[in-house]
Amino acid sequence: MAKKGNRIITNFKKYRYLLSQLVLKDIKLKYRRSYLGIVWTLIEPLLTMIVLTMVFSAFLGRNGVADNLPFPLYILAGRLLYSFFSGATKGAMKSIRSNAAMIKKVYVPKYMYPLASILSNFLIFLISLIVLFGVAVALKVTPTWWMVMGIIPIIQLLLICIGVGLVLATLSVFFRDLEYLWGVALMLIMYTCAIFYEAERLYKSGYGLLLDVNPIYGVIRNFRNCLSGAGFHVPSLIYCTAFGVVSIVIGAFLFYKKQDDFILNL
Repeated sequence: MAKKGNRIITNFKKYRYLLSQLVLKDIKLKYRRSYLGIVWTLIEPLLTMIVLTMVFSAFLGRNGVADNLPFPLYILAGRLLYSFFSGATKGAMKSIRSNAAMIKKVYVPKYMYPLASILSNFLIFLISLIVLFGVAVALKVTPTWWMVMGIIPIIQLLLICIGVGLVLATLSVFFRDLEYLWGVALMLIMYTCAIFYEAERLYKSGYGLLLDVNPIYGVIRNFRNCLSGAGFHVPSLIYCTAFGVVSIVIGAFLFYKKQDDFILNL
């Protein structure tokens, strides 16, 4: 077991330069035909925040605050984290099939492709956080040391994306319809992430379990708590960490067992 682990680490070090090039390629392809390029990463979430704030403030009678955060910042935090999860998992799911030609011609550890897709989305997500902190400053949110701790839910989300991404990348090679099914699943996940409504409303209605079983909401909840200085919700912290670790173990195992069959189905 130790020898296998050392071999994986050695193999990863050998191809780490290729990983960085794959990440850069994914980012370039994403913005290849965009005039604004990477700047759109900053503009799009800001525009979405403005629209959602206007719509839901008007229809739901917001008082301007949700979970001790200004409502625009509350929406933006949830929107950014969910968008990273959605983009990273969809990219990982398509990564093996979209690189079929290279896989058939050149040997590269196949996990590099979903991992590169996830990391490229992660870099774009990190850039988009500039908007989040700009909005926090504009809305005069008091900075606390808890904001620094916001890195913990971000790392949790990255682990979840890697684990879920490996599972999707593997299964989508054999089940092409998974792409459409995952689109529906993402919509359900989005509506149970409390992005544009207060989670307390769902808990009061008796459907709080929908939030509790959704690890993405747990990540968003603790990230918002860090922004507001409220501290971690410990049950969510433990659950999301466990979910991330377990998903990586399952994803890595499934990917490793099935990767030799990829070429027969591409």
